[in-house]
Amino acid sequence: MLSRRHLRIKALQALYSFFRSNTPELSIGEKNMLKSTEKIYELIMHQLSFLVEIVKFAEYRIEEGKKKFYPTSEDLNPSTKFINNRLVKIMTSNRGYIKRMNAYRINWVDEIEAVRKIYNLIRKSDDYQKFANSGKDSFDEDKKFLISIFKDYVAYAEYLESFYEEKDIYWADDIDTANVLVIKVLKGFRRDQDEFEPLPSLYNESGKDEVDEDKRFLKELYRKTILKSSEFEKMIETKASNWELDRIAVMDIILLKMALAELLEFPSIPVKVTMNEYIDLSKYYSTPKSKVFINGILDKMIADLREEKRIVKIGRGLIE
Repeated sequence: MLSRRHLRIKALQALYSFFRSNTPELSIGEKNMLKSTEKIYELIMHQLSFLVEIVKFAEYRIEEGKKKFYPTSEDLNPSTKFINNRLVKIMTSNRGYIKRMNAYRINWVDEIEAVRKIYNLIRKSDDYQKFANSGKDSFDEDKKFLISIFKDYVAYAEYLESFYEEKDIYWADDIDTANVLVIKVLKGFRRDQDEFEPLPSLYNESGKDEVDEDKRFLKELYRKTILKSSEFEKMIETKASNWELDRIAVMDIILLKMALAELLEFPSIPVKVTMNEYIDLSKYYSTPKSKVFINGILDKMIADLREEKRIVKIGRGLIE
């Protein structure tokens, strides 16, 4: 599931921690990076299971409505489209989903108030009313609605963000990645799949020559950026002649070092991909001026490295 962009972000977070640490140890930083990456799946399962909990709460409310002393016609004849969501039924019967829920020991019993609040927001929304009264009844409609309420009410719910920050130190930085992957998991469910269909693996295995290719990429990017840090620093300093290194944003220097590691140490990654990736990352993780700065420095360094024939790419369309 994790894209190379996600892996670069995890490496960037770990490298920032490494370079800002007073007593850095490469092996410890790598171990923490891999641990935090693997825990993204636990965060994904929390988000998925919270959706399920909302559906369970809706079913509970329907049963409670029928027990009122003076039930309304709506209490007695409620719409059951939401609680009979086909995607939820397929997901909760999936062996992989059940196994991970048990392994992570996820339980929302103590958070029922948050479930109630978010359910009420959904219940009062125009989207819910349109869904409940659409006159349609299909798996595709169920999936589309479930994804829409996840995006609108669960993905960035203020309560959940606070809950996750307290539960795990890594999750505050990983919520964006997890939410993207939750939607990917939901979209991947099919109406005809059985309970034995495996959930997607965390690292992308599709089209890879080796199962661990992406995990190896993450580790090597982290290691090579650190091991060649001094060399890369001198290269950056040469091209940033109008700037002293201590005046350049720390994140910019790390991004440039990572880009150099990819350019020189990863022969299968196109130069253009590397350049675009790190320029884009600078928009989100550094200063407003970083995009222009990194673009300019990388342009200069790539031109020199090509002239020195130090950039060696292998594969169709990659030979420099």
